[in-house]
Amino acid sequence: MATYDLVVRGGTVYDGSGAAPMTANIAIKDGKIAEIGSIDGKGKEEINASGAIVTPGFVDIHTHYDGLATWTNRMDPSSHHGVTTVVMGNCGVGFAPVKSADHGMLIQLMEGIEDIPGAALHEGLPWAWESFPDYLDYLDQRQFDMDLGTQLPHAALRVYVMGQRGADRDAATPNELMQLRKLTAESIRAGALGFSSSRTLNHRSITGDHTPTVTAAEEELVEIGKGLADVGSGVLEMISDFHKGVDHEFGILMSMADAARAPMSISLAQGYQDPDNWKYVLKKIDEANNNGLEFRAQVAPRAIGILSGLTGSRTIFTDTPTFKEMADLPLAEKVRRLQDPATKEKVLHEFKLLDQTLPRLERTFVVSPEFDYEPEMHTTVAAMAQAKGMPPESLAYDLMLENEGHTLLYRPINNYYDECLDPCREMILHPHTVMGLGDGGAHVGFICDASFVTYLLTHWARDRTRGEKIPLETLIKAQTWDTARAVKLNDRGLLKVGMKADVNVIDFDNLGLGLPRIVRDLPLGGPRFEQEASGIEATIVSGTTTYLRGEATQALPGRLIRGAQS
Repeated sequence: MATYDLVVRGGTVYDGSGAAPMTANIAIKDGKIAEIGSIDGKGKEEINASGAIVTPGFVDIHTHYDGLATWTNRMDPSSHHGVTTVVMGNCGVGFAPVKSADHGMLIQLMEGIEDIPGAALHEGLPWAWESFPDYLDYLDQRQFDMDLGTQLPHAALRVYVMGQRGADRDAATPNELMQLRKLTAESIRAGALGFSSSRTLNHRSITGDHTPTVTAAEEELVEIGKGLADVGSGVLEMISDFHKGVDHEFGILMSMADAARAPMSISLAQGYQDPDNWKYVLKKIDEANNNGLEFRAQVAPRAIGILSGLTGSRTIFTDTPTFKEMADLPLAEKVRRLQDPATKEKVLHEFKLLDQTLPRLERTFVVSPEFDYEPEMHTTVAAMAQAKGMPPESLAYDLMLENEGHTLLYRPINNYYDECLDPCREMILHPHTVMGLGDGGAHVGFICDASFVTYLLTHWARDRTRGEKIPLETLIKAQTWDTARAVKLNDRGLLKVGMKADVNVIDFDNLGLGLPRIVRDLPLGGPRFEQEASGIEATIVSGTTTYLRGEATQALPGRLIRGAQS
């Protein structure tokens, strides 16, 4: 009788292909799936999955754990949501390649663009590398609770090659173009999954400077693309606000993808300035695919919004002089002072002088234990204030002080112009989109969207009341096999014999999200938002159980991924 390392028995298996589920056992040996079916053999370890669903481990291709991975082993919040593979190095920011004189510049970029505290980065980053291959070698020595893949970030590469001229967004010389191409190829050969860049005006360093890549010329992007083609591997990840027009920008991106002979994914969400623009971008993506290129839009399962409150990095009153005076006070002392009626009156007066507008509170909601990320407009702070007969800013102030200062407010920024998530549903189901944009490890003081993974399943397959749902098997495929294939990780994302044994066992009826909360576990006690999931009974990485009923085991089987996987 065969003996396996682990057998998961009796679960309802969603294999990641999009096929209907089946009841089956899964046997694992030497880190891979050895057998699926009735399975008479025993496992050294066995998990009873009766009454649960069994899925591939989730693959999150848009994270920013580039710094955290150098000083910690656990990539939470992602690991609390059944994620077994993450891809970092997105949006063109990261920490390699780098010369010692530019350490501070890269930290300022990451702090400004991704809201990771600079003090924590200064304290935590060991800077035990210069080149990108050196950075990979450093990560290769470490152990994690999941697998990590990374991409070569354009901003770091540009500054490394061009120095201050690169930071100042000057045009690259012919010699610099040659170096950009050469180092790109070198990084892909060393194991980078691909190359990423940012072309959005919203991306600025903590000092207010635009990201070095925002105006990079088509010639530069094409030459970098040739670096991928030189190796014959890699993917491209881009973020753009199309500030020069979709047609103009898309022409540049198509030229780059064509030169690279590589897939490209582009961040996509519904904005408020032009709420139908996402549809036109998808049309351009369709055209690119029809012309033989491989383009995808990275999309989110809910609104991309901001959490504000006294425990986070911002409140709606943060820019008032009185608030600034209290910025460094402990939470309890801050609450005590703000509870003084005279202080409230002063803050609200200053708030009005800042010309803050009511529409902000007309789209702001209270985060409660029963909070729904597809909230109805009669539950906004402004609507609640109208019902109480008080100014909305006054109610927002009071709410902020509730629960000893731990109450959070949530304001959707993207994907909620229509006051529902129907646009998200359309994006999720589009044939040329892929799930992304969770930003695990980033925006730690006002966003916690690594929970996108759990929300995708619970809201769209089970809980939605304000519109059509999506079949669970479609959603699981979207977060496993589809995301894995998008970054050429073809060894995972499917429950199939011979595939990597990354598995989740989930009590789907009880799968849910906890409230976002602040923890202080960054270097120097820096704060970040955490949001955990309930109902994930087991998470397995390479055949080793890493989490049981939400609690971490001591196992750290996760490793650096070097390059595409067959």
